[in-house]
Amino acid sequence: MVMRKKPVLLTMFPILLLIIMTFSGCIKQPLRLDNVEIREYNGEQLSSVNDFHENSIKGTQFVNKTTYRLNITGLVTTPRSYTYEEVITHFTSYFKVVTLHCVEGWSVTLLWKGVLIDDLLAAAQPQPTAKTLIFKAVDGYTTSFPINYTGEHHIILAYTMNNVTLPPERGFPFQLVAESKWGYKWIRWITDIEVSDNENYKGYWESRGYSNSGDLNKSIREE
Repeated sequence: MVMRKKPVLLTMFPILLLIIMTFSGCIKQPLRLDNVEIREYNGEQLSSVNDFHENSIKGTQFVNKTTYRLNITGLVTTPRSYTYEEVITHFTSYFKVVTLHCVEGWSVTLLWKGVLIDDLLAAAQPQPTAKTLIFKAVDGYTTSFPINYTGEHHIILAYTMNNVTLPPERGFPFQLVAESKWGYKWIRWITDIEVSDNENYKGYWESRGYSNSGDLNKSIREE
């Protein structure tokens, strides 16, 4: 009996398919982490750092830690500009387990570590006319909150998740842990916090019809 060889392309098809799927994003590659990721905290199960879906407006941003500055400007008595190390060493850090809910239908529950927004603001001394905090990111993304939101909810600016430094894909150097808000309010790659009196400011998605409050218990669309 004569054995016929399979065409080369046919035998290589599984390998070619794997390569195509990998580079097209169909197969998610585990992120490179700087520490051992924890998956449980005080008896609560945590999601993985790898459970996020990529949905940023311009893809992953890579920030140079050496030249990075976090600027606090606008209606403040003393504008501030902090290096990455100054933020994580000069202010008290806190841990919080908080769930991010994305409007796309997925969610992740993680242990976040970061500094209080109110501690950063206190150093800059907001003026009495301040009403709104406008957060800005490297990729041009913006969002905003009433100034009392961060104090009432003890909102943190996170620099680790599940015991690992935020990877670039997750917002290094800082991501806002916007509790009780939809995921589009959880701005990543933050560079600026502008203190403003504009109560009607609308960020990237808010200016495209999404709710300005971003409250989880309300519609995601502006009414």
